[in-house]
Amino acid sequence: MNALQNPLALIGRILLAVLFVPAGFGKIAGFSGTVGYATAMGLPLPTVGVAIALVIELFGGLALLIGYRARLAAIALAVFTLVASVFFHAYWAVPAEQQMVQQLLFFKNIAVVGGLLAFAAFGAGGWSLDAKRGA
Repeated sequence: MNALQNPLALIGRILLAVLFVPAGFGKIAGFSGTVGYATAMGLPLPTVGVAIALVIELFGGLALLIGYRARLAAIALAVFTLVASVFFHAYWAVPAEQQMVQQLLFFKNIAVVGGLLAFAAFGAGGWSLDAKRGA
């Protein structure tokens, strides 16, 4: 199984980055619309929040992808994902007919947080910039 550790870590990093990097670029392309959505969802300081989300998703996602300071990137993405889940997938605060989808999205994000915490705990693997740097 040790022979699979590095390729599986790389695949895991790629799959997690696919969630965050396009979302970061999407916030660049549709910044005002995203701010409007965040405002409607009750996010405090929505412009600042969206800007922070953009930076974390884009740079954190890219850092995780290439395995550069991957532990720090994974922690930042995990905290971001947890906070975003509470604001944007609060299934406990929506009408009953919307709860199932929001609950599914909330717990999907919680699972993503778990995957990110595993990278924070164990690192990016041997096929990463961190491994090449000796970090």
